[in-house]
Amino acid sequence: MVTLTRIYTRGGDAGQTSLGRGERVAKHDPRVESYGTVDEANSVIGLARNAIARTASDDSRMAEADAMLGRIQNDLFDLGADLCTPEGQAKRGEGALRIVASQVERLEREIDAMNAELTPLKSFILPGGSEAAAWLHLARTVARRAERRMTRLAAEETINPEAIKYVNRLSDHLFVLARRLNDNGASDVLWVPGGAR
Repeated sequence: MVTLTRIYTRGGDAGQTSLGRGERVAKHDPRVESYGTVDEANSVIGLARNAIARTASDDSRMAEADAMLGRIQNDLFDLGADLCTPEGQAKRGEGALRIVASQVERLEREIDAMNAELTPLKSFILPGGSEAAAWLHLARTVARRAERRMTRLAAEETINPEAIKYVNRLSDHLFVLARRLNDNGASDVLWVPGGAR
């Protein structure tokens, strides 16, 4: 575990930050952009959980959604740790924390279980519906941006393939969960092509 006794260090005042093993890179480095965007997605998920907590009563669906999102938030810290330590560059004597296949598989199982209860889609849906669903749609779009940053990084450097799989499944999970929190899709806002002309 990390012990934080001091929040500011002044180490980044010149526009650089440290990666997992201590090497310094620019704060706009593609690797930093990748894990920074993962952190953004995690923050939006926190807002979704807050909305769920405000609306949850005895609804087991809400409690289950919150539990899933809690696991995802923890995974996203794992993902950030994975991304901030380049492959093959863990500190001597230590293995780097990496996203593993079982984390991806858990998302897939949860997606399949939720999707089995949803009204089939006959149109694209607009982000919205309940407050929690709207936050999940925002988190989904930030996760997609993280995926774009990660695949750009992967074009230049080796990154854990399970990390890319995880963030790809995550956006699908957030989409399906948003629909679940919209009364299993009954409260989804459907796109009407050309409907605002």
